[in-house]
Amino acid sequence: MIEVLFDNRQDYMEVKEENMKAVEKAICTTIDVEKAEGNFEVSVSFVTNKEIRELNRVYRNVDSETDVLSFPMDDEEDPEGVIMLGDVILSTEKIIEQAEYFGHSLEREMLYLTVHSMLHLLGYDHMTDDEKEEMRDMEKEVMKELQLFK
Repeated sequence: MIEVLFDNRQDYMEVKEENMKAVEKAICTTIDVEKAEGNFEVSVSFVTNKEIRELNRVYRNVDSETDVLSFPMDDEEDPEGVIMLGDVILSTEKIIEQAEYFGHSLEREMLYLTVHSMLHLLGYDHMTDDEKEEMRDMEKEVMKELQLFK
């Protein structure tokens, strides 16, 4: 079981029910491809560039906007046996900007950023070339499963 909690804290982009279902599917697919087992909870927040910049400054000491932030939890089970993976924070302004820049649909950009962030929550990183390659391979595998990458 995977529970996804949504929090829309912006009005820059309309986030529709179908978008949330697609994000939830991307989260579930990432967990499936990773072969992670258990009951999971993930929160997804849609924010402005201003808010994500502030979060980036406070938590990463980087005073700039970014497209997505991941805040992994300690992944211990709660009393009901649910593993709280963490928080995915998406900048809707960056989704629009990057979708235009890369020639993607808004949904494709949103789902790619969700997959990228989920992989961080599952322990992947891209600090070294080897880590980057491993993470990119997983992103491609999940995007193929979602039929968004050939």
